[in-house]
Amino acid sequence: MAWWGTLLGGTLGYMFGGPLGAILGAALGGNFDKGINVTSQFDPGAQERVQAAFFTATFSVMGHIAKADGKVTPEEIALASDIMGKMQLSEDQRTAAKKLFQEGKNESFPLDDVLIQFRQECHRRINLIQVFLEIQISIAMSDGQLHKNEKQAIFHIGHLLGFDRSHLDNLFRFTAGSSSSHGHKKQSINDAYAILGVNKSASEAEIKKAYKRLMNQHHPDKLVAKGLPEEMIKIATEKTQEIRKAYDLIKTRK
Repeated sequence: MAWWGTLLGGTLGYMFGGPLGAILGAALGGNFDKGINVTSQFDPGAQERVQAAFFTATFSVMGHIAKADGKVTPEEIALASDIMGKMQLSEDQRTAAKKLFQEGKNESFPLDDVLIQFRQECHRRINLIQVFLEIQISIAMSDGQLHKNEKQAIFHIGHLLGFDRSHLDNLFRFTAGSSSSHGHKKQSINDAYAILGVNKSASEAEIKKAYKRLMNQHHPDKLVAKGLPEEMIKIATEKTQEIRKAYDLIKTRK
């Protein structure tokens, strides 16, 4: 939670400009000064700055996705609350996250500007951006159906973040498989193949390669080091558990 303490202390707040800074400033009840120079400690790419950008973009874009089909469903609200719960947010953080979610629902929400700045703030951390997209896809699919407007919004978001159509299709399959086996539900063999992103005809070598790639992409410590807020480590850990479970299940069927 070091980034949050820095933010509330004002140090990061006055250095974090642009649309993300404006949105986060509004959520915190203040305004960020876009004209003050950033010290070397918080230059683009600095971990605490990336963590603040990830938190801001995640919950605001989540609100945009939830409203993309014209209404916010109870399932979408429940998933957003579940994510906040897993992050064990403080009262102040949860309040800010809810305000960011509400901001994303507004018609005036500057989606493209937010995404362009978010990509810049992530400083080429592709795995971190992928986790961001997985969270947005999970919101879109949380009510058991994917509205065409939600899917179009995801493809638009992915494009602006540098992901091509085939990569996004893989993320949809990964998230669908992960969602199907969420919680106490038993993971099916179809879910397992979807999570690893391989066909049932894949060789053992191909399956193992996919497994290692996904584990590397979702490794909690690596993601936190790259800018994932520490509060999201439980979410990343659950992803690695699902990936490992999928790999083990497929191995037993081969």
